[in-house]
Amino acid sequence: MRPHPAQAAPELVPQKIGHAATLALYDELALSPKPGLVTLTDRGSHADMDAHTFMRSLFALRGYFVRIAELGAAGAPFDALERCGIAAEARMQAATGGINTHRGAIFMLGLLCASAGALGAEGSGFTPATLRATLTVRWGGALAARALRPSTLPGGMAVRRLGLRGASAEAALGFPTLFETAWPALRAARACGLAAQAARLNTLFATMAVLDDSNLASRGGLAGLHFAQQAARGYLAEGGAGRACGLEAAAAIGTAFVRRNLSPGGAADTLAAACWLERLV
Repeated sequence: MRPHPAQAAPELVPQKIGHAATLALYDELALSPKPGLVTLTDRGSHADMDAHTFMRSLFALRGYFVRIAELGAAGAPFDALERCGIAAEARMQAATGGINTHRGAIFMLGLLCASAGALGAEGSGFTPATLRATLTVRWGGALAARALRPSTLPGGMAVRRLGLRGASAEAALGFPTLFETAWPALRAARACGLAAQAARLNTLFATMAVLDDSNLASRGGLAGLHFAQQAARGYLAEGGAGRACGLEAAAAIGTAFVRRNLSPGGAADTLAAACWLERLV
């Protein structure tokens, strides 16, 4: 029997959606080696944070992902989602002493959780395609307007200065890098028989190869962004994580990233979103 529109389908309730988001952020943290990024054993290019900082942030954000899924299920307008995200950022910063561990994930995974909540409430089938369509139909216009606002954050200012596509523009388009690059890369890697860690590493590099990553642009300008993209393309062209020396090659790229103070935080957020999808599809 089709569930009443006001009720979430049992298989896609906000609690499940939010729990999957928290686990997906841990999936991203636990992946190693990740060039320039924090892992369970490495700070990457970040002197001000480590795995403990990320774990404090994760615990602080657990309720947020459930709450924003509930807002999506209730048909909330974008400004309600935005207020929920701003409050989550405050909780993150309180937990980390003012360090930005998950601002990008609060935005990206939050919107995806809200969209999943809306699908569950409608009783519609959950697929990447229906999720993306729900996001763009419900909040695409508001996100496009948000993309026009001047940003006061380092990444946002770098994106505008360099003429790149920022996070709000990505969201307004329905996260094309997630749905057209990261998710297909993860599925292809798993279909080839790669274990979870190797598949996620390939997905991270596939994302780095194409994404206008505001973290990279802020830290290294266009030269840093292009260096990272070329390194990612080279890594995949030489066989990626599936070859015998795949982990060693990724670690070597990580050394080069740290030397240049590069950290692909946007790609990490997109990887986490792909892990979240894999947990729900």
